[in-house]
Amino acid sequence: MVEQVIARPLPVIARGLNALQPALALATRFYVSWQFLKSGYLKLTSWESTLSLFREEYRVPLSSPEIAAVAATAGELLFPALVALGLFGRIAALGLSAVNAMAVVAYAHVLLAEGFEAALAQHVLWGFMLIVLAVYGPGAWSLDRLVARRLPRALSS
Repeated sequence: MVEQVIARPLPVIARGLNALQPALALATRFYVSWQFLKSGYLKLTSWESTLSLFREEYRVPLSSPEIAAVAATAGELLFPALVALGLFGRIAALGLSAVNAMAVVAYAHVLLAEGFEAALAQHVLWGFMLIVLAVYGPGAWSLDRLVARRLPRALSS
């Protein structure tokens, strides 16, 4: 008897929550993309400052500061655009995860210092959001979904 009372509303709640999935995926894509697009745009519009930071402040392994600056800027502009659109959504989320991880590695001497816990937490949050998008996909309101719907029709005609 008690089990029936408890179990009865679960399908209704599940349907309601399921209906929110496309909007939540879209909001997640937009939020995390915006964080990186702002950074990429700032790097691009202040290129001399960007090069100076990569030469003097960031500690990027395995690359010259100039190549790292170009790669970081490109990654912060290309991957977020793809994530926001939901185009190649899972691959783009993984690519942006790599950009995020490299930012933490390059700036670890600051992010891991006392007093910078909130800055590191932001990168952890963004990383979590990107991994969720990579695992679950960009959602129903994405170009990936639109292409997937149209592709079988195009192939059959």
